[in-house]
Amino acid sequence: MYLSVIIPAYNEERRLPKTLEEIDKYLRKQTVAEASPHLPPRSASPRSVYDYEILVVNDGSKDNTLEVAKSLIPKINPSTGLRVNAERSRSIKNLKVTGYEKNQGKGYAVRFGMLEAKGDFRLFTDADNSTSIDQIEKMWPYFEKGCDIVFGSRDVKGAILDPPQSLFRRFLGEGFGFLTNSIVGTWGIADSQCGFKCFTKKATEDIFPRCKINRFAFDPEFFVIAKKLGYKIKEIPIYWRNDPESKVKFKWMVNMGLDLFKIRLNLIKGVYD
Repeated sequence: MYLSVIIPAYNEERRLPKTLEEIDKYLRKQTVAEASPHLPPRSASPRSVYDYEILVVNDGSKDNTLEVAKSLIPKINPSTGLRVNAERSRSIKNLKVTGYEKNQGKGYAVRFGMLEAKGDFRLFTDADNSTSIDQIEKMWPYFEKGCDIVFGSRDVKGAILDPPQSLFRRFLGEGFGFLTNSIVGTWGIADSQCGFKCFTKKATEDIFPRCKINRFAFDPEFFVIAKKLGYKIKEIPIYWRNDPESKVKFKWMVNMGLDLFKIRLNLIKGVYD
């Protein structure tokens, strides 16, 4: 398996189908002739250049996320070997659905999916599809140069936010970034919170079993661990479809801060060694 796309999902019955269809459509159409020259060499046959899986992690959703996701898995007639739900719009190639009954938090869901995935490269992305899957093409040149982790950023030169964030949201983001770097030492990372990150298999299997944060500050935690273990990290600009209606709750900010101090304490105690 070459590429795993992991999507943590909590109460995403409405947005998940469209996101899955867009990811599936893009990965299916990547023929050898069309693909990025930075991809590893492939057979000249006109098949998909990506051997891939799409893994949805149902994080104890209270709505019909699990049922909706499972309904999109291709169903095969054992007698004919043909798909029963063969309509392209209602069947997602190589889709797998996993998860658990009780909500554990996005950090736990990402960790669960990344470690269950089989890909040589493992990308996790958000169910709202704020960053489209084609942005992954920007990552391959850096993996080719030896990077272990490449992640999208809204805060480096060249990033595009459509529409732009409000001044208040920018202030919150920059403030959280400074707080994060100050508490856990992730200097050099401008945007730890963008949900579009890709890891090599080796980095995944070394970093994620050490993670402890299940909910809010899980991204800074794996950057802390990656830096501690000496992995090569690259932050790249991406195109981000901004949702101006999304809200930041005060409770979330408090919990983020508490998680950062937990990470700092774990560093002092040698938990990540």
